[in-house]
Amino acid sequence: MPELPDVAVYLDALKRHLAGRALLNFRLGSPFLLRTVNPPPAAAVGRTLASVSRIGKRIVMQFVDEDQNSIWFVMHLMIAGRLRWRKPGASLPGRRGLAAFDFENGTLLFTEEGRKKRASLRVFGDANEVQAIDPGGIDVLSASASEFAEAITRENRTLKRALTDPRILSGIGNAYSDEILHAAQMSPFVRTHKLSDDDLSNLRTAVVSVLTGWTKRLREQIGDGFPEKVTAFRDEMAVHGKFGQPCPVCGSPVQRIVYAERESNYCPSCQTGGRLLADRSLSKLLKDDWPRTLDELEQLHGRRSKEGG
Repeated sequence: MPELPDVAVYLDALKRHLAGRALLNFRLGSPFLLRTVNPPPAAAVGRTLASVSRIGKRIVMQFVDEDQNSIWFVMHLMIAGRLRWRKPGASLPGRRGLAAFDFENGTLLFTEEGRKKRASLRVFGDANEVQAIDPGGIDVLSASASEFAEAITRENRTLKRALTDPRILSGIGNAYSDEILHAAQMSPFVRTHKLSDDDLSNLRTAVVSVLTGWTKRLREQIGDGFPEKVTAFRDEMAVHGKFGQPCPVCGSPVQRIVYAERESNYCPSCQTGGRLLADRSLSKLLKDDWPRTLDELEQLHGRRSKEGG
């Protein structure tokens, strides 16, 4: 799912390509995309794109008419939704095409890979309705140290859950939370009520460093173009999506915890004092044979290799 750095570069590109331009036409490719019925998307046709902003991971496009009356499009890309910039009048790409925004200088395509229709578009004619969809998480890049600490410790959650809860922090998901926790050298399972003042300071530093660092890196990669390779898995990441690969800091193999449709990636040596975190499904299967440390994991792999041979 595109997170704060990815959304930030989308906003940059939309402003470069579309700010001050009129929407000539709107084409809906999938009825599953539209989650509101009044006003209809066609109400924005003929209006000028006045601003582009974000609410958490959502992208907000504000269109105004000559009297400054506004229509807002709020797009949530979810896991597989993407924005594509194409030549004027470009066709919607088959079943992947959700919607097309036609402008004089080009067409913005809203696409979604996969068969699960999770991406969404909401259209609003009232600013209060737009604000009502905000989950309430703080902007981590502008919040003070005390605001950050208060938000993180408001409920007693695991750090992983706290970082990815949009009611607590705005714009962080599965991928960058892994990178943040690795940078902070903290376990994803630490409870927020156990964090000391130093822990909170260290965590906030890691949050700001990772998010601003990745935003800068993505901006440099894209330049004046449009983001085409938005992904949660990047070669330069330290631990996210790197299961079994060496940690760039200490060389220990990166481990993971799988739950539902998500997974957490971490380095035991850097983040958990060498202890392996229990994967819910595998630990139930292995029971007493579940390895507690990297050494035990290597021994288990060794036994399996001998038994297989």
